[in-house]
Amino acid sequence: MAEITPPAGGASEALPPRRWSDRALDFVEWLGNKLPDPAVLFVLVLIVTWVLSALLAPVEFTEIDPRTQGKPGQPEQTIRIKNQLSGTALAGFLSRMVKTFTDFPPLGVVLVALLGVGVAEHTGLINAILKQLLAVTPVRFLTPMLIFVALISHTAGDTGYVLVVPLGGVIFAAAGRHPLAGIVAGFAGVAGGFSANPIPSGLDPLLQGFTQSAAQLIDPSRTVNPLCNYAFMAASCVMIILLGWYITDRVLEPRLRRVQVDGDEANMPKIEPLTSAERRGLWWALPTLALGLVLLALVAYPESSPLRSPRGELTDEKAPLMQAIVPLIFLLSLFPGIVYGYAAGTVKSHRDIVKGMSNSMSTMGYYLVLAFCAAQFTFAFRESNLGALLAVKGANFLKNTGLPAEATIIGIILLSTLVNLLIGSASAKWALLGPIFVPMLMKLNISPELTQAAYRIGDSSTNIITPLMPYFPLVVMYCQRYVKATGIGTLVSLMLPFALAFLVAWSLLLLVWWKLDLPLGIGELTGYTYPP
Repeated sequence: MAEITPPAGGASEALPPRRWSDRALDFVEWLGNKLPDPAVLFVLVLIVTWVLSALLAPVEFTEIDPRTQGKPGQPEQTIRIKNQLSGTALAGFLSRMVKTFTDFPPLGVVLVALLGVGVAEHTGLINAILKQLLAVTPVRFLTPMLIFVALISHTAGDTGYVLVVPLGGVIFAAAGRHPLAGIVAGFAGVAGGFSANPIPSGLDPLLQGFTQSAAQLIDPSRTVNPLCNYAFMAASCVMIILLGWYITDRVLEPRLRRVQVDGDEANMPKIEPLTSAERRGLWWALPTLALGLVLLALVAYPESSPLRSPRGELTDEKAPLMQAIVPLIFLLSLFPGIVYGYAAGTVKSHRDIVKGMSNSMSTMGYYLVLAFCAAQFTFAFRESNLGALLAVKGANFLKNTGLPAEATIIGIILLSTLVNLLIGSASAKWALLGPIFVPMLMKLNISPELTQAAYRIGDSSTNIITPLMPYFPLVVMYCQRYVKATGIGTLVSLMLPFALAFLVAWSLLLLVWWKLDLPLGIGELTGYTYPP
């Protein structure tokens, strides 16, 4: 990142002295920026995956594949690495290449959500809302407010990556603070605090389903409540907000004062009073948004609502409401944006609406390249079974160490962080790790609910430092809008203090929670030992 050069003869703000931590993070940044472009990095790890799969395919492993355990009529099978360089595998890879790309989960989330957000941004609605928000929120409280919103965004799945993270940069820039600080604070809340949420989300029942299935491998009558971790994860929000606030304001912003913002100044947000036209637009747009939310609530509330799952729940992963989060974000951005545009005079015809959508898509060219490469790597890595082998061998090593219960829980957290560096999806990892961790720890009298909580800590904390996380390149792109020289190493160095602090503090919080015998969540079976 570029150093700020004070103008000759002009007064400049004194830069803070460089601390040892600054030098360490600068080294991480330098080393990380030596990595290839993210798109090329995905291609390289794809090649490594192919080569490793070919080398390990002939090896006979004795580890049982957890995905074959407990299935009626299906014998248990050992893990076999599938050679991705075989003729059949390469033919399948080529024939599925287009579908692999179009089915890549982050791709649809980003593009559909940005269509609506692009209209709201083009018409000026987002800028007007930010001005109003800044008018009522003191600058020093922007960081905790942003992280809190990031945590709440988990209720809407992955949309926080395309809403909260870039808006963090916009809000901080408009408030006269460094925009990268806003982006990383938002990223820390969305990804680093991924499991922490004061509102139940679709992730809770999604993980619970895997946990219960894994527990029933040992005890067929064992059930797990979908909100079995709710109390602990809701309380964790306080820790995430306070730690994120301190790291952003006291650790990163002093370091970022040396970094030149060299983005397009014409597009940089500025703090200016709302004009009469903007006020008129808000008076029409905000009631439109409120009306949309009220209509959604009225449709979702009845027990017979088509938005509920077959079990009658709204937060179940199979509930149409949860599956329609991204389209709802699109609609709840689109219509208020259109109303604002006509009321404020920024929209003259439907062509302006289409132009807003087009502008948002025109910025996504680089991300499409990244998504294509990431999708191909993810497919090959999943098909090779290398992830399953890594997880099972790590769990078996942990089991054979004979550590005390507290150390075993910490080991589960650390092993989850290791796997998280290679496999991005929280549910995909838990589908793989749950059948290993849950029965293993039940045999050590540790409850499935506690095991799941430990996994969620490890899964969340290191999301923000792995370039292989599907949304990581997108966040790099957000940063490049303000600092063109931003690379992988830049973002890793900015996120590393969050990752380490979250991992250590969250692990200690779980141990303290355990020792105080506080309930992890809701439901009859939320104890710490098995049998309860």
